[in-house]
Amino acid sequence: MKYQDYYETLGVPREASADDIKKAYRKLARKYHPDVSKEKDAEERFKDVQVAYDTLKDPEKRAAYDQLGRHRPGEDFRPPPGWETHFAGAEGGAQGFDEFVDLNDLFAHLGRGGPFGGATRSGRARGAQFRPEDLRMPGQDYEANAQITLEDAARGVEISLDMVVPEYTEDGSVRRVRKTIRTRVPPGATDGQRMRVPGKGGPGFNGGPAGDLYLNISLAPHSRFKVDGHDLYIELPIAPWEAALGAQLEVPTLDGRVRMGIRPGSKAGQKLRIAAKGLPKPKGGAGDLYAVLQVVTPTVLSEREKELYEQLAGASSFNPRAHLD
Repeated sequence: MKYQDYYETLGVPREASADDIKKAYRKLARKYHPDVSKEKDAEERFKDVQVAYDTLKDPEKRAAYDQLGRHRPGEDFRPPPGWETHFAGAEGGAQGFDEFVDLNDLFAHLGRGGPFGGATRSGRARGAQFRPEDLRMPGQDYEANAQITLEDAARGVEISLDMVVPEYTEDGSVRRVRKTIRTRVPPGATDGQRMRVPGKGGPGFNGGPAGDLYLNISLAPHSRFKVDGHDLYIELPIAPWEAALGAQLEVPTLDGRVRMGIRPGSKAGQKLRIAAKGLPKPKGGAGDLYAVLQVVTPTVLSEREKELYEQLAGASSFNPRAHLD
């Protein structure tokens, strides 16, 4: 018989765990299912993936397969002496196999209590054919864009999505249906995040598990704050005398206002950090809020203000252009 590498078919190492094998199968099954795939030879690839998974997911079949040893894919080989006595339930030794026995058919019959030698020279068991109703397929994964406000990102929000999505029909084909999906975005979602919601995708076929929903999160522009990951930034205007003399100011946050001290001699563009007043983080804590100082000069002056500025100009030795001399 010719050797087929089931581990290579699923793209997993020989020491892969059962979970890794299942994940690899689900990914490839979605890629090659003949009703939805545009890949070349999708149906044949899908059959190969199905046989490989059916073999490796079963501990006894996997043990039997591993006992065959390693060979090059497509290489002619014979099982070790006595292999079929332990695993296939056949009488006799390895001579019970001939070059026309198909490895896939052998493992398809293994454990069913039937003969393993009923393969034809076409390489398929007599009467065997691909039937969608024999398969358990995971449901389709859905993907959607969700724009939320900064306040929603901070506190969490329930959203409703009106979507046109693919779903399996009773005969295993795929159709598109309109569906409303409600789900919750937890606190701490960030701009550009791709969030997985398990089980909110399409229903599985023939008892298979439901698919997942993937949300591409974007944050709507905010009138005060700019977002960088879990940190927030706000431009804080201050008067020239506040920058020079220092001041105690109130700064807006998502939770209300907090007081912050401005040191004497503060400069435009300087960033002052207010700890843990940004967006919450999934594993606890929160980002920070940074107040970026903007020194604002009054555009309209009273006579008294002009007089005071003139006195300051006359008394001050400060030269902002000294570095240009």
